[in-house]
Amino acid sequence: MERLIKLIVFATGMLTWLDGFGQHIPNWQNKDLQKDSLFGISTDKAYTLLQGKKPTRITVAVIDAGVDTTHEDLKSILWINLKKKAFDDGTYGWSYLGSAKGNVHYDNLELTRQVRQFEQRDTAKLPVSDLLAYRAEKQELGKQLAEARQMVGGMGNFRRVLDGIIQKIGKDEVGLADFEAYQPIDATESQVRGTVIRILSETNNYRSFREEQLDGPLEHFKVQTDYQLNTAYDSRPIVGDDYFNSKQHNYGSTDVMGPDATHGTHVSGIIAAVRNNGIGLDGVADNVEILTVRAVPDGDERDKDVTNAIRYATDHGARVINMSFGKDYSQDKKAVDEAVKYALKKDVLLIQAAGNSNKNIDSAANFPSRKFTNGKVAGAYIVVAASGLKDDAKLKADFSNYGKNSVDVFAPGVQIYSSIPGSKYAYFDGTSMACPVVAGLAALIREYYPKLTALQVKEIILKSVVKRDALANYCQTGGVVNAYNALLLAETYLK
Repeated sequence: MERLIKLIVFATGMLTWLDGFGQHIPNWQNKDLQKDSLFGISTDKAYTLLQGKKPTRITVAVIDAGVDTTHEDLKSILWINLKKKAFDDGTYGWSYLGSAKGNVHYDNLELTRQVRQFEQRDTAKLPVSDLLAYRAEKQELGKQLAEARQMVGGMGNFRRVLDGIIQKIGKDEVGLADFEAYQPIDATESQVRGTVIRILSETNNYRSFREEQLDGPLEHFKVQTDYQLNTAYDSRPIVGDDYFNSKQHNYGSTDVMGPDATHGTHVSGIIAAVRNNGIGLDGVADNVEILTVRAVPDGDERDKDVTNAIRYATDHGARVINMSFGKDYSQDKKAVDEAVKYALKKDVLLIQAAGNSNKNIDSAANFPSRKFTNGKVAGAYIVVAASGLKDDAKLKADFSNYGKNSVDVFAPGVQIYSSIPGSKYAYFDGTSMACPVVAGLAALIREYYPKLTALQVKEIILKSVVKRDALANYCQTGGVVNAYNALLLAETYLK
């Protein structure tokens, strides 16, 4: 699953430093660079061009981990299934990650699944090409598992020492002054105390530090060791499908929220949270209905589920599909390619997150990929990298993947405030957040200019970016998307 988690950096098993919390500015992605000195996409300014125009309601599919259908800022803009079929009776969409038995929460990485598939065969009789692939993938799996275990051990040790210090301080709520006053009993406590003091000197919010920078990441690495990198764990019996049959469609459930709808809820808010209602945030698009398709677990999404999700979204009227996910390996790329081609024939625009590994995906594997197995490239398909708040040399987010040929544009993806389950809100980083900014922009264009094709909308978005030298070598356009410029350009397409 394509998402960013701030990680604690360890040396010799102990924590030495953490990332800062960054700038917290709600709705900055919608601001204007000239007016607000924030490198948003000028959404608010763009709406001045739309006064007096009537929009056409657009369906945007969010293929993700699930969406909170009760959220105060989203429930009024959810797609409702008015044409239910025999196996298609979901109210808000469909889930390919569950059945009457329950829901898939955690899953393997694709790497883990492929190693398991090799090991289920007689490895002594593998063809040379398969044997070489098996050995390389098993080595990579072992490396990642060892790193995850080291992080669990180091972070667990740090937390154990920290809990001891908190117990000695003897207070329910602690802050910077408490750690400054505490006298460590040994070098280990001194190191932990010093790290916490450095962090709280910037934020003085112990609870946020604990939840976001320690407990959350520790849980992430435990999930890796227990599920994502564990060949003995297989989630698929819960679904009960014939997993290796990518042509099978009649499986899944109506539960589009699933066990953890945080990611998909955040993505949906960026696209279309109700504008100007005085709560939460303002989505980019103002007349959108969100169609939820659950296909992304806590782990790597499966190609079969992505294939069916794209087809489901297309068959139920989506004009834009948001895909804030990605992985390093592919089980059945051909099936995904066919689903993408199907969507393109129906005039659907697909938007995909570039990924968060700070790698060049011109050369590094990254799936889904708009480049088909036959070498051709999908047309109405945009790949999005993440940019930051400031117009400077560090405009590219340090975690964002990039590619002069494989990435089209940048969009705001740092400290993005949006909806999370329980009618709450939070700041997240990631190309997962940049992707829905562009999906929202695509929907906005299609709302007010419904005669434009998906390819034309893509062309408008790419031609209207705000170019910067700092991005010139990181994507095809060398710029950040801009709603105001895009709407100006869209108007000319009608003349």
